[in-house]
Amino acid sequence: MARTADHDARRRQIAAAVRQLVVEDGLDAVTVARVAKRAGFSVGLVQHYFPSKDALLLQTCRQVMADVNARVAERITEGVTDAQPISVVAFASLRELLPVDASRRGEYRVTRAFRGRALDNPDLAEVARATAAELRAQLAQAVTNGKECGEVKADTDAELASTRIAALVDGLADQLYQDPARRVGGHGIESVADRLLRTALDEVFTGECRQYRR
Repeated sequence: MARTADHDARRRQIAAAVRQLVVEDGLDAVTVARVAKRAGFSVGLVQHYFPSKDALLLQTCRQVMADVNARVAERITEGVTDAQPISVVAFASLRELLPVDASRRGEYRVTRAFRGRALDNPDLAEVARATAAELRAQLAQAVTNGKECGEVKADTDAELASTRIAALVDGLADQLYQDPARRVGGHGIESVADRLLRTALDEVFTGECRQYRR
C-alpha cells in the first residue's frame, strides 16, 4: 500500500508542477526538464511516469477535474444536508466551474490548454469529449430527479435542457476568464453570470420540490 501511495503522491506532485507552469507561462512552458525542476524530481523520474507532454497534460487535467468534482460533491452534500431544492444545489455546483477566483482561473487555463491540445490529438480529444459528456449526463440526471420531486415539468427534455445549461456555463467561463473586470449594464460580469445561470435554471426548474415536505 505504501508503494502505491508513494506513486500516487508523485503523480500528484508532478501534475501540480505542470499546473503551476501552465498558469504562470502557458502550455509552451511545459517541458519535462522544467516540470522535473518545479516538482523537485529528476527528469528520468518524470519520464518514468509520463513519457510525453500529452501524458503530462492529461494527468494534470484529470487532477484539476478531480479537484472540481470534489468541490461539487461538497456542494451536493451541503445541499442535501440543508434540504435544498435541486435547482439550488445545481447552481452552487455549476458555479464551481466558473473562473471567479485565482484558483479556478488556474483550473480554467489548464483545461483550456488541454482542449487546444486535443484538437490535434485523437486520444486527448476522446477524453475531452467524455468529460463534456459526463457534465451533460449529470445535468440531465438532475433534471430527471427534478421531474420526480416536482421541480421540473414531466414533459421537459432532460438532454436538451442539460445541453443548453452546459453551453451557457462554458460560454460564461470563457467571458469571465477573458475579461473579469467587464461590466454589463452597470453590473460586474461575475454578478451578471450568476444572474444568467440562475435564470437558465429557473426556466427548467419551474416547480416546487416535494422531496423534503413532511
